Amino acid sequence: MDWRGFPPLSQLRAFAAFADAASLEQAGARIGVTHAAISQQIRALEAHLGLALVERGGRRLALTPEGRRLAEALEAGFGQIAATLGALTGADANAPLRITTTPSFAAGWLMPRLPDFRARHPGVDLTIDPAPENREIGREADVGLRYGNGHWPGLEARLILRSSVVVVAAPGLVPEDGPAGLSHLEGLSWLQELGTNEASAFFVKHGLTRRAGAAIISLPGNLMLDAARNGHGVAVIAQAFVAADLASGRLRLLFEDTEREGYFLITRPGAQRPTLRAFCQWVLRQAAAEPAMIPPI
Repeated sequence: MDWRGFPPLSQLRAFAAFADAASLEQAGARIGVTHAAISQQIRALEAHLGLALVERGGRRLALTPEGRRLAEALEAGFGQIAATLGALTGADANAPLRITTTPSFAAGWLMPRLPDFRARHPGVDLTIDPAPENREIGREADVGLRYGNGHWPGLEARLILRSSVVVVAAPGLVPEDGPAGLSHLEGLSWLQELGTNEASAFFVKHGLTRRAGAAIISLPGNLMLDAARNGHGVAVIAQAFVAADLASGRLRLLFEDTEREGYFLITRPGAQRPTLRAFCQWVLRQAAAEPAMIPPI
């Protein structure tokens, strides 16, 4: 990095504070300077870069497209710096632990085991964000429990649950001996987790075409499971989350895709605050207690 051409940190901090607060007065209050000082630092940064970062023509200041790009980069960079400093100094030791995962994983794996974590660590505050969209680890979440192949650039990933993806349906929705072939599924409604395209991807992969009236319904993972059990459609889901349903006969296995990978524990590399370290160790112990789900190392 060419530090000689890098803008002064004070200018970048002032601009980041303004972009986050959306007013000069609030930005100044956040970093302990006057609004005039914030304005002066932003103008100096614009002069240094040779770019207009703020539109000043209207009643309120607004970011230019270039300003928005820089603001997003500074938010990510300063956020990571703050997280690392907090982990190193213990300043965030009492902050809630932010966990990002999918609704299916939260309902099918995490929540049934969480009482054990609460018993071992009763003073740890948790914020569980069951969302299909990925969150940025380090800025939006402290740890992720996500499905994939283990490759998240810049992050550390440990496999905790090996599970194929299966297509299942209630017994009343398909013949007792199962569908005669995949083409039978073209005329049924399909269920997939909100934020994914599992059903559409399955059709494309196997050369199927949806017939008229065969809807694809996207909904949160726990509601998708309830809908599948009640015969509202064919569901695409990780096998581990419906193992009990398949064993009891509440759901019937129609197809299994064994090419998929599994769920991973995802963190940023480097120092971890005690609560994050405790949670990660607990997750890995829970995974190790079910060796059938984890491939040998």
